[in-house]
Amino acid sequence: MKNRTKIGLALLLLGFAFACKQADALDNATEAAADSTAVEKTISSNAAVEKNESNRKFVRTADLKFKVKNVAKSTYAIENIVSKNGGFVTFTDLKSNINEKSETKISQDSTLETTRFTVDNTITLRVPNTQLDTVLKSMVKEVAFLDNRLIKADDVALQLLSNKMAQKRLASHQKRLEKGIDSKGKKLNHITNAEDKVLGRATESDETMLQNLSLEDKVNYSTVTLYLYQRESVLQEIVANEKNINAYRPHIGIQIWDSLKTGWFMFEAIVAFVLQLWSLLLIAVLGFFAYRKFVKK
Repeated sequence: MKNRTKIGLALLLLGFAFACKQADALDNATEAAADSTAVEKTISSNAAVEKNESNRKFVRTADLKFKVKNVAKSTYAIENIVSKNGGFVTFTDLKSNINEKSETKISQDSTLETTRFTVDNTITLRVPNTQLDTVLKSMVKEVAFLDNRLIKADDVALQLLSNKMAQKRLASHQKRLEKGIDSKGKKLNHITNAEDKVLGRATESDETMLQNLSLEDKVNYSTVTLYLYQRESVLQEIVANEKNINAYRPHIGIQIWDSLKTGWFMFEAIVAFVLQLWSLLLIAVLGFFAYRKFVKK
């Protein structure tokens, strides 16, 4: 009976311990999920998401600066996210900035080169306005530390409407001018002035239409600017020493031997040069004897 009681107590204690561990694991998982949700809420934004039946038109832009573990890998991951959500990258500037560079001689023929550098990247991308929040949420796993996040939504519905109304007015005025030219234009100078006015109105109408197209493009595709950076990295590399020119100077004995050979070569050159002048020497000798023989007589 006592043994059964002890066994029951042991099983009860084991069950209690197992339940405590499960509760701790559940708490940790809940905390991790809460942290992830907090970061996700920080980086993403549901601001100014217009409904389908709404007459409002928002130009949404986002500027973010955050730290990542590896700028290159995060860049590739973000580019994939953008592509999967129907967006595209318009600018990227991935570079390494050297902060410090030093050399330490470790042997006669080797030097340790130490380079401290930071890697960063500035990315500009365009994504459909309906996918902006999805793209921002998908980038959460790349963020190690968020420095700042700025999201703007400008309502341009009235500006679009104003441009359309101005375009209609310009088109109507252009038609009236053209009709007047056809029916009343007789003199050349009058026709020329009227044609210039028609051309001016057509130009204004085209500019207004282009402004509207640009605004609609900004409404349909949000612009996101990202600045990614990582902690400073250190690169150490062993390189060969470049010997000084003095290291290649020959021994003193070799220099003396080379000097003797050079002197002998110079003596040979002088003898050869003198021998090349034998004809002049012969003429000089013959002239001397002729002078002594004939001049003295």
